[in-house]
Amino acid sequence: MIPSAPTPVGPFSHAAEADGWVFLTGQMPTSPTDDAAPLPEGVVAQTKRVMDNLVLVLQGLGLGLRHVVATRIFLTEFKRDYAPMNEIYRAYFPADALPARTCIGVTGLARDALVEIDFVVKRPA
Repeated sequence: MIPSAPTPVGPFSHAAEADGWVFLTGQMPTSPTDDAAPLPEGVVAQTKRVMDNLVLVLQGLGLGLRHVVATRIFLTEFKRDYAPMNEIYRAYFPADALPARTCIGVTGLARDALVEIDFVVKRPA
């Protein structure tokens, strides 16, 4: 458990590590300080919160965005939210160091979130 990260919304860890590979559980747009707080409104605010939550988990593991090698993004309103989500997502990574990525449209997410993102990270040797 990473103390600074939001409480998981289910029975899982923030991350699992094997042989230098770190798999970050998909983060929701939940508050890291108040589990009961309502989710931010709209995909822009939710994407910012999700990315900030992922950064908190990374920092708790002594890692950063430069270590991310792959991401998966889940959107409940794919056509509507793909472009605005991309604007926020892109701002977190250097243009010359974007990780591999898959983006998937889904019918629903926990807490009725609009977006969830997970990371695959490689710990430096």
